[in-house]
Amino acid sequence: MQEFDVIVIGSGPGGYTAAIRASQLGYKTAIVERDRLGGVCLNWGCIPTKALLKNAELMNSLGHLKEFAISADNVSFDFPKIIDRSRGVADKSEQGVKYLMKKNKITVFEGSAKFNKDKTISVTDKKGKEIEKLKGKHNIIATGARARSLPGIKFDEKKILSSTGALLLKEVPKKITIVGSGAIGTEFAYFYNAFGSEVTIIEMMPNILPIEDKEISDVVAKEFKKKGIKILTETKTESIELKGNKILTKVSGKTNETLESDAVLLAIGITGNIESLGLEDAGVELFKNAVKVDKNYKTNIEGIYSIGDCALIDPKGKQWLAHTASAEAINCVEKIKGLDVQDIDYTNIPGCTYCQPQVASVGLTEAKAKEAGYELKIGKFPFSANGKSRAMGETAGMVKLIFDAKYDELLGAHIVGAEATELISELVMTKSMEGTGKTIIQTIHAHPTLSEAIMEAAAVAHGEAINI
Repeated sequence: MQEFDVIVIGSGPGGYTAAIRASQLGYKTAIVERDRLGGVCLNWGCIPTKALLKNAELMNSLGHLKEFAISADNVSFDFPKIIDRSRGVADKSEQGVKYLMKKNKITVFEGSAKFNKDKTISVTDKKGKEIEKLKGKHNIIATGARARSLPGIKFDEKKILSSTGALLLKEVPKKITIVGSGAIGTEFAYFYNAFGSEVTIIEMMPNILPIEDKEISDVVAKEFKKKGIKILTETKTESIELKGNKILTKVSGKTNETLESDAVLLAIGITGNIESLGLEDAGVELFKNAVKVDKNYKTNIEGIYSIGDCALIDPKGKQWLAHTASAEAINCVEKIKGLDVQDIDYTNIPGCTYCQPQVASVGLTEAKAKEAGYELKIGKFPFSANGKSRAMGETAGMVKLIFDAKYDELLGAHIVGAEATELISELVMTKSMEGTGKTIIQTIHAHPTLSEAIMEAAAVAHGEAINI
């Protein structure tokens, strides 16, 4: 039996970050991974999808060359090579994590981990044979999550797709139905539309990107419709049936019809990877397909912790995001070490969607701020009034800032438009420091930049706008 100070199960953004931070703090550390280092994010999620979306962005840009006085004939694409490029990006990311494990002297065990009743961990190979037995003083479960399906529907990753299957198709489906319009659904809608698919989005809620501020999601819906994407909101998916070589999706609500397509992507959320870990044997308490933890990421069992998508502190406040997992990883390990660290404020974690126009936000929407009883000052500045946006030919979207009228504190920030996911960090920092609208206005922003729209939005809220 090998003994370690810290054993991490799972090597996604939460797992490998926890292992590295533990090693930095002087702990003898091991990590157990059943598949590829880097987990879903680096191999099947965040990173390869962004590679695909860059291809989609280029395809859309080629459709607007005349606006820039450039012409090109016979533009074509090789879809299998586009997929291969994204896989190459993922492979390099995995190699990067391997390097980090070696650099930080972290022992890597390849196999599946399972807790025994005495809290030791058995590592088994793909045939179920035990290849290692480990004992850790501190054990961190960071096994992430997988796509959730509808009752009675199984992913075949050819016709009925999870996000993983959608990454690997070798042919562009002529028609694709996407159930769910969160970040995954909208990103793949944008991607497949760019390469010629006839895309239909089905969403139960009144708007796509339902957790975003309505004015922001309305901008995305408008731009998607311009691209020919069909959007069915307030619509429920009743059934999905494979008939011959087609998929029939029956929907009800605002519209009652059966949609025929070549593929269906289910993007309706995730469920924690908590099976086959021996958690019942170890006595670990579970809740809503996740490991129940307190604010220090402790389970009910001494020495066992959990972070990331498989862990749940507060069902209302949790955000299933890679950077949330990484932040929890560092916070958890530093608390194990006994360092004086603050709890994570989940209201200061940004959410990002990488379709075009991009969406990024932090804090309260206008509706949520009103529900909370705040009197508001709101500033909105359109990118159509921003010089850099006009020069780029990317004028869709806006910055919307929500302030407490009494104290001028930033309560929420919402951006839709070019590079929104890069612009949001300024506002995350402002909000985390309890910054005000005046703080933003008095911060001199370089000209011409997209970020000037942030300063201008704050100025609008204060009646001091210059360029609108």
